[in-house]
Amino acid sequence: MFPKPIEKTPLACRLSYKAGVWVALALWLLPLAAMLLTSFRSLTDINQGNYWGIPSEWMVVENYLGVFQTTPMGRYMVNSLMITLPTVIGALAISALAAYALAKYNFKLNVALFAMFIAGNFIPFQILMIPVRNLTISFGFYDTIHGLVLFHIAFQAGFCTLFLRNFIKALPTSLIEAARCDGAGEFRIFFVLILPLIRPALAALAVLIFTFVWNDYFWALVLVQSDGVRPVTAGLEALKGQWVASWQMIAAGSILAAMPPVAMFFAMQKHFISGLTMGATKG
Repeated sequence: MFPKPIEKTPLACRLSYKAGVWVALALWLLPLAAMLLTSFRSLTDINQGNYWGIPSEWMVVENYLGVFQTTPMGRYMVNSLMITLPTVIGALAISALAAYALAKYNFKLNVALFAMFIAGNFIPFQILMIPVRNLTISFGFYDTIHGLVLFHIAFQAGFCTLFLRNFIKALPTSLIEAARCDGAGEFRIFFVLILPLIRPALAALAVLIFTFVWNDYFWALVLVQSDGVRPVTAGLEALKGQWVASWQMIAAGSILAAMPPVAMFFAMQKHFISGLTMGATKG
C-alpha cells in the first residue's frame, strides 16, 4: 500500500522525515517570530538595523496601546466582526440548503447547477473587480457593511456548497426515505436529520470562511473607502506614517488582527479536524 506508514519505513527515512518536519516548522515560524519581536521594538532599534536580535528596549505596552491611540483600530476590529460573522452564518445557511438539494434531489438541472458552483470557484476574483464595484454602486451598497456582507456571502456560497454537497451525498439515502415514511416534511428532515449529521463539516467550514473573510484585503480596498466601514486588514494601512513607516506599530497591529482567526481555530479545533477527516475512513 502506498504511501507506507512512517513507522514501517527504514530508519534513515524516519530520521530524515522527523528532521524535515522540524526544519519546515522553523522556516514557517521564523517570519512570525520576527514580526512578534518587531512589535516589541522601538523605532530607534529598527532604524539601527536590529531586525533579528533581542530588542534593546522593550516597548510592549507602548506599541500595542499606540495602535489603538493613533488609529481607530477598535472600530476596525468591530467592523471586521460585523462583516465576518453574518457572512459565515449566511454562507453556511444558503450553502447547506443548496447542497442538500443538489445531493439528494434528482432534477434536470442538477448536474448543470453543480457544474456552475464548481466553475465559479475557478474564476479569478481580480477580473470581477470593476463589475462588482459598479454593481455595489448602482445598488447603493458601496462603502457599506451590508454590501460587503452580501458580496462575501455570494462569493463564499459556491465553495461552501461544493464542500457540503460531498458530505451530504455520502449520507445514506435510506435515512431520508425512512423519515419521509414516518411523515416528516422536507424542512423537518433537513433541520432534524441532516444538520446534526453534517455539524462537523459545518464547523470546519465556519473556521475556513471566518479566516477567509477576516483576512480579506483586496475587496476591503475596492468596496470600502471610509473609516466607519473599513475592516481591520485595510485599517492597518492607517498605521503607516506620511514620511516614516512605524514598523513596530504595523507589526503590533498585524498581531492583533491575526488573533481572532487563531482564537476561532483553537476554539473549534476538535470540530475542525473532525470535519476535515469526516468520511475519510469506513467502518
